[in-house]
Amino acid sequence: MTWNYADIYEAVADVLPDDAPALIHKDTVTTWKELEYRANNLARSLLDAGLGYGDKVGFYLRNHSAYMEMLFATFKARLSHVNVNYRYIEDELWYILDNSDSRAVLFDAEFREQARALMPRLPEVKLWIQLEDEDDLLPGAVSYTQLAAEGDGARLGIEHSGADLLLLYTGGTTGMPKGVMWEQQSHWEAGARGATPATNMIPPATIAEHAENVRKAGPGRKSFPVCPQMHGTGLFTSIGALAQGGCIVTTNSVRFDPEETWQLVDTHKVNAMAIVGDAFAKPLLAVLDQDPGKYDISSLLMMISSGVMWSPEVKQGLLRHNQQLTLIDSFGASEAVGFGTSTTTAAGGQGIAKFVLNERTKVFTEDFKEVLPGSDTPGFVAKTGGIPSGYYKDPEKSAKTFPVIDGVRYSIPGDWCRVEADGTLTLLGRGSVCINTAGEKVYPEEVEEILKTHADVYDALVVGVPDEKWGQSVTGVVQLHEGREMDEAALRAHVHKSLAGYKCPKRVIAIDDIGRAQNGKADYKRITEYAKTSLGIV
Repeated sequence: MTWNYADIYEAVADVLPDDAPALIHKDTVTTWKELEYRANNLARSLLDAGLGYGDKVGFYLRNHSAYMEMLFATFKARLSHVNVNYRYIEDELWYILDNSDSRAVLFDAEFREQARALMPRLPEVKLWIQLEDEDDLLPGAVSYTQLAAEGDGARLGIEHSGADLLLLYTGGTTGMPKGVMWEQQSHWEAGARGATPATNMIPPATIAEHAENVRKAGPGRKSFPVCPQMHGTGLFTSIGALAQGGCIVTTNSVRFDPEETWQLVDTHKVNAMAIVGDAFAKPLLAVLDQDPGKYDISSLLMMISSGVMWSPEVKQGLLRHNQQLTLIDSFGASEAVGFGTSTTTAAGGQGIAKFVLNERTKVFTEDFKEVLPGSDTPGFVAKTGGIPSGYYKDPEKSAKTFPVIDGVRYSIPGDWCRVEADGTLTLLGRGSVCINTAGEKVYPEEVEEILKTHADVYDALVVGVPDEKWGQSVTGVVQLHEGREMDEAALRAHVHKSLAGYKCPKRVIAIDDIGRAQNGKADYKRITEYAKTSLGIV
C-alpha cells in the first residue's frame, strides 16, 4: 500500500462535513472544504510558475493557517517543503534556501526586507509569494491571497507516491543545517499512522480504511502547536493532526505569550497542545497559578512535548489545574520519530528522562554491539522501520547517521542512553556537544568560529549550562590574546552581527587557557564545569 499525505488529506476531506473546521488562525476559520479549494489553487499556481516534481518551496513565516495550506499544496503538486527558521539573518537564510535548491519562497510581509535582500542572491527562485499586507507587495513578489483564491479549486489529477519527499531542515554537528529526507510513507508509518480516532491499537491497512475510521469518529480534535511549525515538533504534530481529520489552531505572535495561549485554548476549546519542555510549560503554569479559574481549560486532554526535558514538578503543577490531562514527553528527533514516550497523568507516570521503548528501538555501543537491559552500559539509541532516507546532498553524513547493522538500516541521531532491567530507557544526553536552548538546537562550532574572529579572542569554546528558563543557556568561554581586556558586551554584540539571536551567548566568560589537547580537541566537559563554577551554577 502506498501512503502519501496528499491522498490521505484528500480522502479525509471527502468524508468530513463541509463545515468541519480544518484551520483556525486567531479568529479566522478555514473549513476542510475551503482548505481543499485553496490548496488546489496554490498547487496549480506553483506548477504554472514552472516548478516540477521534487522542486523545493521555502516556508519563511511564523505559525499561520497558510503554513498548512501551502504544505498541503506542495503534497498535491509533488513538491517538497523547506522549513526556514525565521530567526535567521541574511547569510543563514541564504544558506538554507540555496542549499535546499528552493525554487519558490513563501514569506510573511514581516520579513519583506529580508526577502528583498535575498532576491538577487537567489536567481533560481522562480516565485516569491508574500503573505499578509498584500496591498503593498514587495516588487517581484505575488500575493498569497490571490494565488489561494483564484482558480476553480479542482484537484490536479496527479498520481502521488509514498516516495514523495517531506524535507525537514535541522542543525548539523558541523553547525550547518542539514535537510532530513523523509519519504512520506516512512513518515506516516513512523508517527501519524499509529493512532486513529476510531482505534489506538490497529493501524489502518488502506487510505480508504483510514478515511472510514475518520468518518465514523467525526471531525477530529483541535490541536494547538504552541511551538513553531518550522521546527519538527510543531510541524510533525500539525501534519499528524490533519491526517486524523483534526483542526489546527495557530497564532503568529512575535513572542510566546502564555496568557494568549490559554485564552485561545478557552475560546476555541483546544483538545491538544504541542510545546517544547519547561521553556513553555513553566510560563503556562505561572499564569494558571496566578489566577486559577480565569481560563477554562477543561477541553484540554493532552499536552505533548519534544526536544527538551519537561520537569516532573511542572507536570504536577499543570495537573492541579486539569486532572484529566495526559502529559507526554515524546522522545524523537528530526531523523527518527517515535523512539519512545514518557506519559504522566493524575494517576502517576514515568520518572524524568525515562521512556518506554517500542519494538523497533534498540541501543548500541559505539562499535555497534547491542546493549542488553540491566547491563548498565551506556549506548546510542537506534531506531529502524519508518526512518528517513538520509540527508539532502550529504551522503557522507547520511552513512554515519543511518548505518546498516547486521543487515538492518537504523537511524542513530546521537542520543546516549541506558537500558534498564525492565526494558525502559533512561536518557543520558547527546553524544555530541549540541546545546538545546528552548527547543532550538545550537551547535557550538558555528558560534565558536564567530567568537574567534573578534580581535581580542585567541580561542573560544561554547557550551550549554543549565538554565531554568531556557533548559540550557548558550555560554561562551574565551581565551583572550595577551594584554587584551575582557569586554563581554562587545563579544556578544560581535556574535549577534553574524548569527540569529538565540545562538548568541547569554554570557561570555574568560579563561586563562582553553587547554586543548595536542590534536586540537577540546574538553567540553571540563569547560562546562568551569563555566558553571564561574557563573555560580550548582
